[in-house]
Amino acid sequence: MITTPAFKDRKFAILGLARSGLSAAHALFAGGAEVLAWDNDEGARAKVADIATIADPLFSDLTGHAAIVVSPGVPINRHPIADKAKAAGIPLIGDIELFAMARPNLPPHRVVGITGTNGKSTTTALVHHLLESASVPVCMGGNIGLPILSQVPLPAGGVYVLELSSYQIDITHSLACDAAALINLSPDHLDRYDGYGSYMASKARLFEMQSGKEFAVFGKGDADTERVYNEVLARRGAECVHLADPQSVTGQAEWPALQGPHNLQNIAVAIAIVESLGLTQAQWRPAMRSFNGLTHRMEVVAERNGILFINDSKATNAASTAPALASYPRVHWIVGGLPKTDNLDECIPNFGHVVKAYTIGEAGPLFHKLLSPYMPVERSEMMGAAVHSAAAQAQPGDVIMLSPACASFDQFKDFEARGDAFRAIVEAL
Repeated sequence: MITTPAFKDRKFAILGLARSGLSAAHALFAGGAEVLAWDNDEGARAKVADIATIADPLFSDLTGHAAIVVSPGVPINRHPIADKAKAAGIPLIGDIELFAMARPNLPPHRVVGITGTNGKSTTTALVHHLLESASVPVCMGGNIGLPILSQVPLPAGGVYVLELSSYQIDITHSLACDAAALINLSPDHLDRYDGYGSYMASKARLFEMQSGKEFAVFGKGDADTERVYNEVLARRGAECVHLADPQSVTGQAEWPALQGPHNLQNIAVAIAIVESLGLTQAQWRPAMRSFNGLTHRMEVVAERNGILFINDSKATNAASTAPALASYPRVHWIVGGLPKTDNLDECIPNFGHVVKAYTIGEAGPLFHKLLSPYMPVERSEMMGAAVHSAAAQAQPGDVIMLSPACASFDQFKDFEARGDAFRAIVEAL
C-alpha cells in the first residue's frame, strides 16, 4: 500500500468505509496514525475493528484531529459532518488528499489527473495503456480501478494516472498534478452543488492546485470547457496550457475500441497528456490499436468472420447509447431491459446506422413499437436469441452491439452481469 511517515502520531477520523475509506484506514494505520472510523454498515465497521476506534465522528470529540476523511459518496453540501468539521476547524479530505500527503516520501514520480463530465474513465484507461505500452511504470486509480492508497508504490520514474470526479476534487486540497485534464463540461450532479456554476468551479479547482508550471490540457468541444481553458491560459500563458483539438486526430478508423465522435476528444486529450510526459508518436500510435476499451463500455469482445461484437452494457439510458450507435456505419443493435423512460429520442439522429434492432427484456414491446417506423425490428426477448439471430444475419464489416439504453434489473442483477452474459454467448459462438 501507499503510506507515509507524515501520518505518524496524528489523529484522523474516517466517515465511510467502502473501498476508498477502507484503504485510507489501512494506509493511515500503517503510517502510525491514530484512526477513528465509522460506517453505517456493521460489516464495514468490522473490517477495521482491529486497527481503529469504532465511533461516529459526527458524535465524537475531534479535538486534536488532523482531518476528517470522508467518502466521495458523502454529500458534504448537506451532510451535518460539514458543519461539524467547520465548527472544529478541521478540514474534510478524501483518500486522494492522503495520497498527495504521501507523495514527498514516494520515489520520484509524476501524477496525471483527469476530470470532466463524460469520458473520464476511457481517457484515464487509455493514458494508462499508452504509458504501459511504452514500458513506463504506471498505475491507475482514483475513480477507477483499485483505490490509489491500496496500490504498490511505483519505482522511480513511475506515473500515477488518476480519474477524478468533482466529488473527489472537492475534498482534495494539495494535489499538484504534473499533467491535469478537463475533457468536457455539461450539467451533472447538480444535487451536490449550488447550481451549474459551482459544479464547473469544482472541476476547475484541479488546475488551481497546480503551481502554474505543470501541464494543463482541455477538450475542444463545448463553450464551458473552453471558458475554463481561457481563464487558465490568461493566468499562465500558452507554454504549458493546451487546447486538444479532436480534428487533429488521424487514424481513428484503425482503433476498434475508440470509434465514434465522442472518442475523438478523449483521444486528443490522451495524446496531449502522454506527449507532455515524453512519449513520441512512434510510441503511442501503435498502442492505440491494442487498446480494448473499458469492460462493458464499447468493449470489443470478439471478431468473427469479419463481424465485430461490441459489449456496451454500461449504456443504461438513451443518452449513453446514442454515441455508441454513431460509432459504426452498420450496427445490429441489441436493445432493451428495464426502461427508464418511454422514448429513445436521443438515439434518433443515429438510427441511420442501424441495420436491424433486436429487442430484449421488459422494454421489448415498447421499443418494437418505437423503432419499427425507422428500421427492421426483431422481438428476441432473451439475449441469447438476439445474439444468435444477429450473428446469422450480419455480413462481414457489420457490428453486433449490445447497447441496451435500459437498466438491467428485469433479467440481470446489474449491467456487469448483463455484459458478462453477452460475452459468454459470443464466446460460445
